[in-house]
Amino acid sequence: MWRVVSPPSQPLPDLERFLAQVNQQTDFFAPERPLAIARAPGRLDLMGGIADYSGALVLQLPLSLATFVAAQRDDAPVLTVLSANAAELGAAPLMRLPLAELTPAAGPRAYAETRRWLAESSAPAWVGYVAGVLAVLQRERGLRSAHGLRLFIYSEVPIGKGLSSSAALEVATMQAICGLCGWQLGGRELALLCQIVENRVVGAPCGVMDQMTAALGQRDQLLALWCQPAELEAPVPLPEEIEVWGIDSGIRHAVSGADYRSVRVGAFMGYRMIAELAGLHVVAAGEGQVRVDDPRWGGYLANIPPSLWEEHYARVIPETLDGASFLERYGGLSDPVTRVEPERIYAVRRPTAHPIREHHRVRLFRALLQRRPLDDETLTLLGELMYQSHLSYSACGLGSDGTDRLVELVRAAGPEYGLYGAKITGGGSGGTVAVLARRGARAAVEAIAQQYSAESGRPAPVVGGSSPGAVAVGLLVARADD
Repeated sequence: MWRVVSPPSQPLPDLERFLAQVNQQTDFFAPERPLAIARAPGRLDLMGGIADYSGALVLQLPLSLATFVAAQRDDAPVLTVLSANAAELGAAPLMRLPLAELTPAAGPRAYAETRRWLAESSAPAWVGYVAGVLAVLQRERGLRSAHGLRLFIYSEVPIGKGLSSSAALEVATMQAICGLCGWQLGGRELALLCQIVENRVVGAPCGVMDQMTAALGQRDQLLALWCQPAELEAPVPLPEEIEVWGIDSGIRHAVSGADYRSVRVGAFMGYRMIAELAGLHVVAAGEGQVRVDDPRWGGYLANIPPSLWEEHYARVIPETLDGASFLERYGGLSDPVTRVEPERIYAVRRPTAHPIREHHRVRLFRALLQRRPLDDETLTLLGELMYQSHLSYSACGLGSDGTDRLVELVRAAGPEYGLYGAKITGGGSGGTVAVLARRGARAAVEAIAQQYSAESGRPAPVVGGSSPGAVAVGLLVARADD
């Protein structure tokens, strides 16, 4: 039986469930070698969402639901991964991949080669989040190991529900592997390296808020992250008067999907146009890329005041534009992880407006949340900011019928039932709706989930609670009984 010999810094109700899973794998780990164990939570995006890649402030709650990864050295030069959750994705639970193929050679195409090899192998897509950790640690931090690795994954974070299951997996995997190697990464460095995994190996153009929350979140506190690129501000404790819940719409979402990517591209197209209108110096920086010398806004749309956007740019930036015309006139994007496709027509004005307005909404939300007392008027204002954020997602093309209906049901119930606001979370296009409620309103939230499920035929589980991030938990060590 495997037992943790280094107790966690904070109580973890899910640790025993994880150990029970490990102890069922009687022939996977060698009993004479210790296990390095890491845990990273999912997150509920309360405010900020897709504005993170444009430099906005975001407010994120680390959830009670988390991912565990146990790592052990292996004599064979192979990465062996066993997932307790693979059946949810219809994938084989056990994968064996030669380390020589996973770690990239030097050169600008190294990550692309790793991504290509994974795509051509028999590995399911989720393996990229794990194998990519090794590729990034070798390329960015010079990891060299004569040993193979065995990894066991157990996650309670729902997959494809907008709760950042991928970031939790990346962060837990990286912390476990680093612990096995005797390395200690700071939380910010850990998160930024995991973002490289997702951007460069998996190919998902996400911002960094998910990885930062998984790494550095604190129980019952909103992580306040100024995404320029990843500057932590003072966390915002959840007031005792309120609760935050998530309701799953039953519609799977993916940050790697076309809608999320095209909205991000549209936002950076808008920024490139604003840079020209503002007379900023722009130079070519490779095929489809430019570099903007931006002393006014630092390269971030979120730094443009909403009033300035309305006065000077809102009526000038086109509603849509085809990629070929954009490239011919503007040369490319300042975004390092996306490219404009010439044959595609992009929405531009609304994706550009969203982070400008959202950053302002999030700052107002934080200021209101810190008012005392937190009366009904303040809660109503907080809820209105969430409703505005939700509508802005939909205007960008990242809504869904399920999330719209859940928000409608929350609004209809309203303060009479202790419910003040709701919005789609994360990358949008389905997933989970965040709900702001007075403490003790869980029954009202559950009733809405049941009504939605009866109408749609989709399951609508409710998630809540909070737990610490990977750094606060620390590395755990387990040994087998003699």
